[in-house]
Amino acid sequence: MKTNGILTAKFVLLFGIGCVGMFAFGSNANANRIPVPPSINLTIGDQHELGEVQPATSEGDDDITQYVNFMIGLSLGGSGHVVVGPRNNLVTRSINDFGCLPSPATLVLRWTGARIKLGVQGTYNYLFAHYGGSGGGVAEVWYVGNLSGLISIPAIGFDHSLSSWALFTASGGAVSDGGTTAMLLGPALGALGIVRAVFDGLRDLAS
Repeated sequence: MKTNGILTAKFVLLFGIGCVGMFAFGSNANANRIPVPPSINLTIGDQHELGEVQPATSEGDDDITQYVNFMIGLSLGGSGHVVVGPRNNLVTRSINDFGCLPSPATLVLRWTGARIKLGVQGTYNYLFAHYGGSGGGVAEVWYVGNLSGLISIPAIGFDHSLSSWALFTASGGAVSDGGTTAMLLGPALGALGIVRAVFDGLRDLAS
């Protein structure tokens, strides 16, 4: 009887592990079938525009962070000057109303290219793009806190080529892109519970 109990327990254990494997595979398959959303195309002066900086000739990390935070504090359609060394930069706020803007902005990433991956909505709040060389140019700033996934920005703006872009988050910090991981974590924990129950049954039958 004890031998039969052990064999039965082994069968239950193998069956449980097989079910867990099939469940995990099915979960991954379902996750892989989620369609990839199309890229969002941002343009100069569109409904996502937060404002502009002209000439934006000082481009250090601290400089562009100062531009963005000054812009956040402006009223709709307002403008003001940010002086960085000998450079006097005019910062203008668009008339787009995004409600209460999160602040202060903190620079988290700088790169080049016209396609940008934002991750899940709320990961980043502001996108700063500089058009032109180090001796001059114009910067466009978009509010992207309500956007997610892949976005595209113009390769040419204000008659200048795109030189670089920067992403900012607010004081709350950037949120990890863990949407799929979070969806699969619950089922994975449930599967571990099944395995534990099978092992408990095996131990009872073998005793």
